Parts: sequence; structure tokens; C-alpha cells
Amino acid sequence: MLKRILLLITILMVAFSAIPAEKDVAAHKEKKKNKVTPGVEVLLKDQKELLKGKKVGLITNPTGIDSGLNSIVDLLNEDPEIELTALYGPEHGVRGDAQAGSSVEFYIDEKTGLPVYSLYGKTKKPTPEMLANVDVLVFDIQDVGTRYYTYIYTMAYAMEAAKENNIPFIVLDRPNPQGGLSVDGPVLEPEFASFVGLYPIPLKHGMTVGELASFFNKEFEIGADLTVVKMNGWKRSMNFDETGLPFVLASPNMPTVSTTFVYPATGLIEGTNVSEGRGTTKPFELIGAPYINSTDLAEKLNSLSLPGVKFRAASFTPTFSKHAGKLSHGVEIYVTDREEFEAVPTGLHIIKTIHDMYPDDFQFLAANNFSLLIGNDWVRTMILEGASVADIMNKYQDEQDEFMMVRKEYLIYK
Repeated sequence: MLKRILLLITILMVAFSAIPAEKDVAAHKEKKKNKVTPGVEVLLKDQKELLKGKKVGLITNPTGIDSGLNSIVDLLNEDPEIELTALYGPEHGVRGDAQAGSSVEFYIDEKTGLPVYSLYGKTKKPTPEMLANVDVLVFDIQDVGTRYYTYIYTMAYAMEAAKENNIPFIVLDRPNPQGGLSVDGPVLEPEFASFVGLYPIPLKHGMTVGELASFFNKEFEIGADLTVVKMNGWKRSMNFDETGLPFVLASPNMPTVSTTFVYPATGLIEGTNVSEGRGTTKPFELIGAPYINSTDLAEKLNSLSLPGVKFRAASFTPTFSKHAGKLSHGVEIYVTDREEFEAVPTGLHIIKTIHDMYPDDFQFLAANNFSLLIGNDWVRTMILEGASVADIMNKYQDEQDEFMMVRKEYLIYK
């Protein structure tokens, strides 16, 4: 009898322990389903009339894909109802093979035979000559959700050119990989406008490219004949991993979804003499310099108990960019909770901590690099004067709140 009871208990324990596993499998299968349909697929399925009978110019790069990893260049070029006549590449080029800061000259695309015009370097805005054989301009590029990223300003300049040449402009919308809820950081001051920050928006804007296009078009009086082709199924609470879409590295140093989350924090380090990890396999997730003690820095940063992030002591030797070929010491940033993680304050804490620990070695780079990234000069001054990160955050809170009020009008996905 006792044996039967023990056997029954064992069977019940096995059965109950299997239930969570079955639920986990079901949840995993559900997560793998495509939940979001990007703008390019919506266009080709339901709104192709926007392009029929017109000569189409396409601004794109390798991120312009459908959910099956097919390039929009091929999709449009091979569609018998669409006449694709020209390609335009942002920073890093249409094929994504140029490093940061490298311009790409005019060339003929080998696969399609189409002319490819660069919108980075000497010419940021399409000229009338570049648009001579175009009736409509289409923009399809994956953004990363951070103000200092050039693709959204390529879009803005192209919208200006479209307006000036009476050409309709179509944006095929894509997810903000960080989600559409979090907004943070100082609003850029106009005197610090550049190609890494053209308009007064916060460092983290929490908008899609389609929403930004509408915002730029009205708030900054571009006045283009703009159409945004919405995604289907995207919710503001989704980060990219929850969309079911494949992620193509947005640029040579933006290889993963995880990189996009740390970028608003560690992208600021570009304006200092600390390596932001370019030339390593984890750009922006690894940061350091030859003069840093990695163990001390990791202990200090972890002692701050910043939400949603941990720091591991790490050493690395960049193959190019800052400190190329030199052993550097610092930390690897691990985002442990994406919803709790506060990227901009984390970046400010990292910079302030390194400044305070190594005042004789740490430097802000010349030519206002840091000020262009943060969007003002007072943050740099406050760090140099010993102000707390809380004081810095308090100073930009009002302008961030004002942006949030204006932003509401342009949110396509409620």
C-alpha cells in the first residue's frame, strides 16, 4: 500500500512539474510568431497604388527588409508594377559596408544596375539633378531610437528636397527597437545642432521613424507631401525582440538589439577620451581606456545600484578607433531589465564616475564633440564642477516634459 501511495505521489509530482514546461514551450512558440508587419509589407500588399505609374527613388540600407529578410531594393526592383529608378544611401551606404564617418561616392549598383547616390559626406540633401528621374521618394531604414544617429536627419533633409522639387515623400514605418514609451535626456539646444542632432528633441525620443517624420514635417515647417505607411501590430510597449521581426545590424557598430539599448548611455562616451568599444566585438557594451582600473570602476559603478544594469570588469584591445592596438580597461555593461534601465542617467553616471576617479587622465574631446552629442554645453560644465547626476537630471526635466506634451500629437500608435 505504501509503495502505491509513493508511486502515486511521484506520478503527480512529475505531472505538475511538466505543466510549467508546457506553458514555457507555448509561450516560446507564441513569441516566435511574427506579431508586427513592417511598413514595406503593408505597402506592397495594401497600398501599392502609392507607387504605380511613378518613377520611384528609394532611400534605404541593409535594414530595409521584409519579415522574410528580402531587401526592399529587390522587392521593388523585381515588382513588374513598380519602376525603381534610383537608390540613395545614408551613412554607411546602401549596402552598409562603409565605416562611421566614411563617405560613399556615386556608383552603379551591381545587382540592379541602378544609380546610387550618397546622402552622407559632401551631399546630405538630394540635389535636383539626383531627383531628375524620380516622381516619388520612399524612405525605408531601421532607426535605433536615439537622437544622435544620422539616419533620421537623412530623412529630414530628403523631405526638404522632396518639398523643394514637388515630389511626394513616403516613409515605410519600422519599430523603435527600444520601444515607444521611454523618453529621456536633455532636449537639444539649437546652437548645438549638427548632423548627429538636427532638431530640439530629447536624447531618447521614444518615437518611430514615421512619427518623427510627421513631427519634423510640421513642427519644423518642412511642409513635404508626406505619407507614413503604418506598421500593423506594433505596440508602444514592445521592444524589438517582441516584434517577431529579424534584426539586421543597423550600422557596422550597431550589431544587436542589445546595442540599441546601451547606445543612449555609452554613445555619449564618444565625446571623451574613453573608448566606446569601437574596434571590438561589443561596441558600446564595452567601454574603457588604458588609464582605468577595471576592477575599481566596476565596483564603483555597481555600488551605485543603478536600475536594470550591472557592470563587469573587462579589458580589451580595440582594433581601430580610439586606443587602437592598446590594452584598455573598463567595464562591460549588462542591461538586466530593459524596462527598468535608465540609459541617459546611466551614461551620465559612467562619465561622471570616470571623471571623478581619474581627474588627471579623463578628458572631454575638443571641437565640442560631447556637447554636440548631449545637445548643450552645461552638462559638461556641471560634470567638471562636481555636480551630481540628480542635479543634471533635474535641470533638463522641464524641457523634457514640454517635449512630451508636443509629442502626443504625433504618436501614430496609441
